[in-house]
Amino acid sequence: MGITPLVVKQKEFTTRFRGFDVQEVDYFLEEVSKELENLNHTTQGIHEENHRLNLENRGYRKREDSMKNAMIQSQKVLDQMKENAKKSSQLIIANAEVEAEKILNRAHKRLSQLHSDIIELKRQRIQLEMQIGAVIESHSRLLEMTKQENKAADETDSTLKFIKQA
Repeated sequence: MGITPLVVKQKEFTTRFRGFDVQEVDYFLEEVSKELENLNHTTQGIHEENHRLNLENRGYRKREDSMKNAMIQSQKVLDQMKENAKKSSQLIIANAEVEAEKILNRAHKRLSQLHSDIIELKRQRIQLEMQIGAVIESHSRLLEMTKQENKAADETDSTLKFIKQA
């Protein structure tokens, strides 16, 4: 049986000869009862505070766990984003390298075509120079022959004039 302030207040002792002073015992029991009541209130308050703090602590622990989980998830998302960015950058670099290779190949083909065009134009120039030279030489011979024929014709005409005059 627990001793409560009510038990202490209601406790009655049997009296005997030469026993304790009843008033003094009653006064003491009253004081003990008050002290027990105060202690009970204090203990009850402590229990309630302890219960409240335990509930609050559980709430904090739940929030802490939630925060930890959120941080873990955030880290996972961040890691995934980093990995995706890395893959994306590697893909962009690979595409850029392929495109650069295509551009270089087109430039090399164009350069090769230009060299071929230059060689063809040089060949055509030489051929044209030779043709022009041949035409000039041919016309020069024709001119020379015409001069000689004209000279011979002039001499024949002079002889005929001379014969006609005589």
